[in-house]
Parts: sequence; C-alpha cells; structure tokens
Amino acid sequence: CRKLGATVHVFVVDCSNRVEIYNSVDQVKKEVGDVEIVVNNAGAIYPADLLSTKDEEITKTFEVNILGHFWIIKALLPSMLRRNSGHIVTVASVCGHGVIPYLIPYCSSKFAAVGFHRALTAELETLGKTGIKTSCLCPVFVNTGFTKNPSTRLWPVLETSEVASSLIDGILTNKKMIFVPSYISISLVLEKFLPERALKAISRIQNIQFEAIVGHKTKMK
Repeated sequence: CRKLGATVHVFVVDCSNRVEIYNSVDQVKKEVGDVEIVVNNAGAIYPADLLSTKDEEITKTFEVNILGHFWIIKALLPSMLRRNSGHIVTVASVCGHGVIPYLIPYCSSKFAAVGFHRALTAELETLGKTGIKTSCLCPVFVNTGFTKNPSTRLWPVLETSEVASSLIDGILTNKKMIFVPSYISISLVLEKFLPERALKAISRIQNIQFEAIVGHKTKMK
C-alpha cells in the first residue's frame, strides 16, 4: 500500500468483541475520518465433525463470521447514509451457497453472511440510498493456512492475490455477487436442477480433501 502512495493505519481489534469493534471504529473515525469502503474479511474456521467441534468454537465462528459484520456495519453505516456514498463488502464463501461435510458451523455462518449481504442490499435500496454499493465475495478454498492441505479435482486452490484482484474488479464494476473462480456460479445454478444421484456423483468426482478432526482424531476428510 505504501509503495502505491497510500497511508497505512493499523488497528488491532478482536472481531468477536462488539464493544472492542465499536471503540476501534471510533478511533478510526478520529484518526482517519469517514470510511468509504469497508471489507468485512475476518473469519474463523474449525474443520471437524459436529460432535468433535467444541461449543466455544461454534460460538466463536458465529461471533466472527457473521455477528462481527453486524457490529462493524452498524458503526460505519450512519456516515455512509448521511453522504449516500460508500461500498460495503461482505466476505462470505462458496460454502455460503453449498455445503461441505465437517464444516457445519462455518457453512452455516457463511450462509448467514450471504443472507446479511442480500438483506442489507435490499434495505439500502428501499431507503433510497442508491449511492451505497454492496458486494459479496464468495471464493472456493484459499491458500491462507486456515484449512490444512485443501485439495479438489474440479476447483483450484486460490492464492490470496487472485482473490484480491477479483474483489477489486468487483468493487470497480459494482458487482453484487463475486464468485472466484467465476464459473462456480454456473455449478451452483446446476445444483438446483440436477437429480440427487447426479449431485452425489459430482461430489465423488470433486473429491474435496482437507485435514479435519473426525471422531476426535485428525485425518484427511
């Protein structure tokens, strides 16, 4: 960012803590000013079967992956509404449209994030605040280290630079739903029409793999 001529401000915040989020946003407003583009990118994931997932891990997943979105947007939206200007990016996942075993809390939270984006978009339109744009980013596996050793036969494992580039393009073109790679949107549409046997066959061919806790033991899913 500095090489591009931007000024960088770093604020450390626990995105599961509502009070800390509100305090940090107040600090941002004082030091930087009004926020024009917000990217809700914080995420938590605990790959495991449901019974091996700790209660506090389920709670943390929802606190970070969806409740944090509410607190950040509630803190930043008033100034956007006054200006009728801004761009809100909700980072979800392809798991917000389809499911993967051993990621039940994560998938559920990302379905909620997609719903948050769609409902917020509809509300802003109803309020007549057409100057505030919204986008929802839905990538497949990204090489961040959050999920250990991910692999699939039909999807690539994405690098962060590729996802960031797709997001920037989506913001510049005011794209509502940004799938990375873009052809994922086609497969999600087909899922609504294909019979169950076909979907099971595609799932076997896809062969999604990653490390997960199953029966309290770590193994490749």
